[in-house]
Amino acid sequence: MITVSIVEDHAGTRQSLETLLAEAEGAGIRCLNAFATAEEALDKMQAAPDVALVDINLPGMSGIECVRRLKIRFPALKVLMLTTYEESDLIFNSLRAGASGYLLKKMAPVELIPAIEQAHAGGAPMTMQVARKVVEYFHQLRQSDPKMEQLTPREQETLVLLAKGLLYKEIAGHLGVTVNTVKRHLHAIYEKLHVQSRTEATARYLKGE
Repeated sequence: MITVSIVEDHAGTRQSLETLLAEAEGAGIRCLNAFATAEEALDKMQAAPDVALVDINLPGMSGIECVRRLKIRFPALKVLMLTTYEESDLIFNSLRAGASGYLLKKMAPVELIPAIEQAHAGGAPMTMQVARKVVEYFHQLRQSDPKMEQLTPREQETLVLLAKGLLYKEIAGHLGVTVNTVKRHLHAIYEKLHVQSRTEATARYLKGE
């Protein structure tokens, strides 16, 4: 059973997420608790869930700071950011804070459960629009930092196909691999970008210089 906590200030969205997770209990996912603010989550979350869904635009303490503090307390926690924002600085600041994935709230509800399962399995789920932002970042960073050559040829192929807007299944078909293999490639790419995001080149990129 994958346990999930929600940190979302909008009551309607929070209830919708709770309902969606309640309906997924048969699939092995259970909602442990839901909080309206980062402060409430940090105060009342005594045991770590497997996955936390965190809104980025919380009142008071931001979702990004909430993630940073939760990861200090629960290092193994997987966090998925849920947001209406696609800005590159928010995406990468979330990943740098320790988020495992970044999902837009306008995604279809049926996409959330697989994303939770993927994060729990060690993946880095992102909606297609966010994935494109990651690809753009990759291209920018590759031009300024030769260390990005550490990506394998297959990981680079995966990024190119992702940039074209292909779905995971379509990428798998093009490369002649399984969807799980595609997810492993994306996870490896995310891990490498996460490390590189701490460099001076990344800081300049996030500032739009």
